[in-house]
Amino acid sequence: MNRDPRLPVIERRLAGVTRILAVTGGKGGIGKTLVAAGLALAWGRAGGRAGLLDLDLTGPCAHLVLGGDPPWPEEDFGLVPPLVAGVRFLSLACLSGGRPAPLRGVDLSNALIELLAVARWGELDCLVVDLPPGLGDALLDLVRLLPRTEYLAVATPSRVVVETVRRTLALLAGAGVPILGVLENMRRGESPLVTGLAADAGLPFLGALPFDEGVEAAVGDPEGLVRTAPVAALCHLVAEGRLGSLR
Repeated sequence: MNRDPRLPVIERRLAGVTRILAVTGGKGGIGKTLVAAGLALAWGRAGGRAGLLDLDLTGPCAHLVLGGDPPWPEEDFGLVPPLVAGVRFLSLACLSGGRPAPLRGVDLSNALIELLAVARWGELDCLVVDLPPGLGDALLDLVRLLPRTEYLAVATPSRVVVETVRRTLALLAGAGVPILGVLENMRRGESPLVTGLAADAGLPFLGALPFDEGVEAAVGDPEGLVRTAPVAALCHLVAEGRLGSLR
């Protein structure tokens, strides 16, 4: 069987990226995109060179968090992700102009590989990857294509969410990829659910991001976002080195 010629290209494209950190959780509506965008902003404000890749190919929305319609990437022997709020950003939304992109199976995998193969990230301290919900093609392809990727699991204090994330963690552990730990989002009060999930999986509990009703109003305003409670908490975690060193 012939190896896809794009795969070595992906390795070269990412040669200047020190860390790749994928934000996952398996369940929709738990704030993965806010966490991913917030992490990229936090690393940028801590002096790091950060990138954000939205791998939700059928429903990308990270650009909305960062500030609306992203500019078209510069074409220079590939696509150079534009700077958005100080973060190198790439999403299918940069190329589709808001049009729907119904993809499944091999077409979804091909689109993901193509996006990875054409992106020229340059030198980055950390590339944050926003994964879509579920244990589908995007997650499985990332595990297969980029084995050095670290994974950060996001969970909310909900029994349904915790059980979904538990399955995601079991899949990642079985694949032997590095898992940074578990982060609680939308905390409203004390709950043992997410800390218990981390303990059961033998992983670090990285902290809790408080629920903040002001987040929705700050979506699309990066400066406003970093003043919200959850993104401010992410900035604190990054500054403390709880999520790893910038370099």
